[in-house]
Amino acid sequence: MTTTTATDPAALGALLDRVRAGREFGANVYSTLDVLQVLYDRVLRITPDTVDDPDRDRFLLSKGHAVAGYYALLAAKGFLPVEWLDDQGGPNSLLGDHPDRTLVPGVEIGSGSLGHGLGLAVGTALGLRAQGRPDPRVYVLLGDAELDEGSNHEAIAYAGATGLGNLTAIVLDNRSASHGWPGGAASRFTVNGWSAATVDGRDHDALHAALTGHDHHRPHVVVAVITDGK
Repeated sequence: MTTTTATDPAALGALLDRVRAGREFGANVYSTLDVLQVLYDRVLRITPDTVDDPDRDRFLLSKGHAVAGYYALLAAKGFLPVEWLDDQGGPNSLLGDHPDRTLVPGVEIGSGSLGHGLGLAVGTALGLRAQGRPDPRVYVLLGDAELDEGSNHEAIAYAGATGLGNLTAIVLDNRSASHGWPGGAASRFTVNGWSAATVDGRDHDALHAALTGHDHHRPHVVVAVITDGK
């Protein structure tokens, strides 16, 4: 399996405009675009033809309210028809305001309340381990404010204690967390045995290096810092 070809930023922007349809998007959407591009262009081993392959990589969007950019990216990559974007959120649309894995090709989980994605990613990584599948990797995208949820603390501790080396969490840090952590968001993970990298969330080469910098022996977190307010 291989990733698909590089996404044209202008084409992705045009697709996002079709989803937007006059609505306003905030930092929750725009902060995801660079990470999504790097993941689907250069990291994830999945294509529209391999969405059911048991040895595919898995991407879980925990930050489901930021789904607009995800839909645009999935359309750009051929996972779903571009025409679906024009009715996103409509009464007959398959593209809700949170993704639904039973309706949208390429989507791994349905989302809703924040704080569940990392626990689901831990369970997915454990399931792959139990099946004897060492190659697929699980990536989960979180917002920094989600780390205020207690379920994430449990998932972080459990993944570190069990050495889930096939798991990568990506935390989009746009300074929306209520409390924060001494030493930055990565310290919340490293204290529980994770490896970590903190990078500029707009720098595609830095993101790629961080997303592929895991050691396969413990879970890995990439903190993507967004400083431009978007």
